[in-house]
Amino acid sequence: MHIRKRILVTGGSGFLGSHLCLQLLNLGHDILCVDNFFTGTKDNIIELLDNPHFELIRHDITFPLYLEVDEIYNLACPASPIHYQFDPIETIKANTIGVVNVLEFARVNGAKILQASTSEIYGDPEVHPQVESYRGNVNTLGPRACYDEGKRVAETLFMDYHRKYNLDIRIVRIFNTYGPNMARNDGRVVSNFIIQALKNEPITIYGDGNQTRSFCYVSDLVRGLYNAMNCEDIMPINLGNPDEFTIKELAEKVVEMTGSSSEIVYHDLPVDDPRQRKPNIERANSVLNWSPKIKLGEGLKKTISYFKN
Repeated sequence: MHIRKRILVTGGSGFLGSHLCLQLLNLGHDILCVDNFFTGTKDNIIELLDNPHFELIRHDITFPLYLEVDEIYNLACPASPIHYQFDPIETIKANTIGVVNVLEFARVNGAKILQASTSEIYGDPEVHPQVESYRGNVNTLGPRACYDEGKRVAETLFMDYHRKYNLDIRIVRIFNTYGPNMARNDGRVVSNFIIQALKNEPITIYGDGNQTRSFCYVSDLVRGLYNAMNCEDIMPINLGNPDEFTIKELAEKVVEMTGSSSEIVYHDLPVDDPRQRKPNIERANSVLNWSPKIKLGEGLKKTISYFKN
């Protein structure tokens, strides 16, 4: 028998949140989408607003929230360097004060709660690929620390609430994800390259282009989030695609797929930009029975089509 749950998604109008809200609605749940629209947009959820099982609440999680829910997915935090460095204090607050608020909310409700953590907690990694037991290499004083350290503190808070209150928690560490509903101005490499290519503008690579990333298509990632919420394991789990590409390879692939006349230009690498990113997903395989299905070419095709339209 299907049990209709009341599920809160913080950051629900953002890139990942909007896809998650749609998926949970399709699975027959009541969704409360909370967002302060710092990086999210109503355009991402416009088609959900008429659904009687979907509710949108404009709210900033750095202020307390009072609702009745069964589960919480905490996705509320700017996730691209342009946005989280725009106001680093607000980013830190979302990951500390905001996280305490949603944890308290979960505790009062007796709700299960999932934290959307990040591969950035590994910093510029000295272990490759990154496994969950790796403790990372993060510069606490750098311009990215508001996000990297913020997410590390958030994980600590989740574990402390579990130990002190026996709160039912989940932690997932999300690696580079892309797909429709990415913001045009979010400064992430996939959206940057696609937009530059579609405009036949120079494609900007920071550094020599030999740094690597792994790109997970959004539908795969959302499936992983759902599986994580519905497993019994409270320890952090990597979610990402282990296929590894250099940034230069990605740029060349985007130029080819868009038929663009863009040339590739090189600029200095930003401070603390990681040289490599690749998830070890053995835990996700065994604990969640999860692995990504969509290859980069297929995902790029869908994402290019989204930005074209």
